[in-house]
Amino acid sequence: MDAVVLARLQFAFTIGFHILWPTLTIGLASFVALLSGLWWRTGRPVYRDLMRFWLKIFALTFGVGVVTGVVMSYEIGTNWAGFSRSVSNVLGPLFMYEALTAFFLEAGFIGILLFGEGRVGKAMHFVAACLVAGGTLLSTTWILAANSWMQTPAGAVADAAGIYHAVDWWDVVINPSFPYRLAHMVCASFITSAFVVASVSAFHLRRGRNIEASRTAFSLAMWMVLVLTPTQIVLGDLHGRNTLAHQPTKLAAMEGLWDTTRGAPMTLLAWPDMSAERNRFAIEVPHVASLYLTHSWNGEVQGLKAVPPADRPDVPVVFFAFRIMVGIGLVLLATAITGAILRARGRLYDTRWFLRVAMATAPLGYVAVLAGWTTTEAGRQPWVVYGALRTADAVAPVAAGAVASTLLVFIAAYAVLLVAFLWFARRIVIAGPAGGETPMPSALRPGPDRGAPTLAGAAPALPARPAPAPGE
Repeated sequence: MDAVVLARLQFAFTIGFHILWPTLTIGLASFVALLSGLWWRTGRPVYRDLMRFWLKIFALTFGVGVVTGVVMSYEIGTNWAGFSRSVSNVLGPLFMYEALTAFFLEAGFIGILLFGEGRVGKAMHFVAACLVAGGTLLSTTWILAANSWMQTPAGAVADAAGIYHAVDWWDVVINPSFPYRLAHMVCASFITSAFVVASVSAFHLRRGRNIEASRTAFSLAMWMVLVLTPTQIVLGDLHGRNTLAHQPTKLAAMEGLWDTTRGAPMTLLAWPDMSAERNRFAIEVPHVASLYLTHSWNGEVQGLKAVPPADRPDVPVVFFAFRIMVGIGLVLLATAITGAILRARGRLYDTRWFLRVAMATAPLGYVAVLAGWTTTEAGRQPWVVYGALRTADAVAPVAAGAVASTLLVFIAAYAVLLVAFLWFARRIVIAGPAGGETPMPSALRPGPDRGAPTLAGAAPALPARPAPAPGE
């Protein structure tokens, strides 16, 4: 592999690993702020216990996210000198705004959030939690503004040397794809975080520990996903229509559509053959792609053959990544609806098979986010700035061996970091929200059949209170 491919692989690996942590911290920061507010307004200890528990997970995740994010700044300078030279006048200020607003806001108040609960009072702690949560959203806003400009550049012009200069900062930031991509990413982060909360809560419900706290968190998470998963589908539709208008080649790769077609079919599964410029083993539903992309039964959708082969992305990568994202989205939607049905029947907390399902959803949001980013970034190729700067012209003149060796170092270092995170996170999760609350008596735990509580023979439901010790 040449230096261009290796540089892409290295950046894809580091950003793919990094994005796991902000995805969780974006959602958890808002969840912790909600719990802090509920603790302040209601005074119920269960909200305090949950807040303290999820603060530990948030702090651990936040730290790993900061460490892994710093690496990418250096990679842009070492591996992507052509990119830095060409667009630094446009993207440099956006990264600076992210540091001056979001990062400073988080850094200024995260100490109060983590260590100030017993020192500043409930109201100030809630304010700190809201400011940290706002900082995560501000950070997302600036990063998505920069990345969206690379997808749909606007408000800047290139001089004779190929260096871009901003002429309208409003157009640079609020570029054509920015609102849709920001909403889509924030919603994905909230959904991922909600299913992580639901999974951990289901784990404790199945063990019969931390019952009140786990029920409360599980209920909040399932309400959240019931609202957000359908919302994400609507946002995805809006995002898809925006991509059709501004990046039709990417959309054609997502759909596996080679010829510009009216009444384009929805391709459920196929193997896109780039050399033959057709799909093999295709399973299609006529007209449906035109219906959801153009909202017209016979709407026209541009195909891949509308551009030269050199301007097309790697179609199989984009095609399958998009289907992984959509497929997981449908699974999560079905889980949310099933939870709502069980809630209506009064069986949300003690249906053991559903608790197992909820536990299994923990990694699915992450996989969907990675698949979505793969679709977005691989679908933009061969451009690093869509239609303006080719990836081959953006890479630095670095030897392929140097890029390959540092990639191996990153893989090894990140593997150690991931193992350390999972080890510490496992300890926090097993301890639970109340840090060792008395477990539910085994006789009252959910039964193996319908999930209803059972009584073990004639044994008493609760253990008899021991005789008082002398002097009690």
